[in-house]
Amino acid sequence: MAILDSKGRLFGKINLLDLGAVLVILLVIFGVFFFPGTSGSVAQVGTKTVPIEVDLTVRGLNVRDPEQLFANGFKKGGKTNVIIRNQPYGQIGIKSIQQLPRTINVTQPDGTVKELPDPKANNFSTDFLLTLEGKALVTSTGPVLGNSKVKIGMPFELEGFNYNFNASVIDVRLQDK
Repeated sequence: MAILDSKGRLFGKINLLDLGAVLVILLVIFGVFFFPGTSGSVAQVGTKTVPIEVDLTVRGLNVRDPEQLFANGFKKGGKTNVIIRNQPYGQIGIKSIQQLPRTINVTQPDGTVKELPDPKANNFSTDFLLTLEGKALVTSTGPVLGNSKVKIGMPFELEGFNYNFNASVIDVRLQDK
C-alpha cells in the first residue's frame, strides 16, 4: 500500500489539504491559550496614579435659583457623577464652586472698552467656575480618568439627584506626590 495515492490521500484515508487545515487550527488555538501576549490595557502600562484637579466652566446654565442648586448636594466638599465622552467615570469630589458675574463689554467715549455688569441679565441664566478633584493615571499622552483622557476643551457631563448639565474643561493640574 502506497503512502500517498493518486487522489492526494494519505494511506488512502486522509486528504492532505484537510490535514493541513486541522494543523493550522490547532496551532492557532495553542498560540492563543499558551502565548496570549501582554495582559491589561495599553494605557496602564508604565503609569502612575496622582491627584488631579480639573477646572470646568459652565456657561448659561438655566436654573431658577443657583443658590438652591449649590445648597442641595452640588456644593463644595460634595461629590458629583461625571460622564466623559459618553463613558461614566463615577463620582468625583467638588473642591470649589465660584459663581461668575454676567458682564458685557461697553465702549467708552474715549474709545476704550470697559467690562460692566449686564443690566439686562437673564435672571434664570448663570455662569460658574467649578474645580473637581480626584485621582488620575498619568500616561505619556496625558492624564486619564477612567478610560478617557482629560484635555483642555473637552466636555464633561455632570449628573446628580436634581441636575444634569455639561461643562467644558479649562485647566488640568496634576499634583505631585
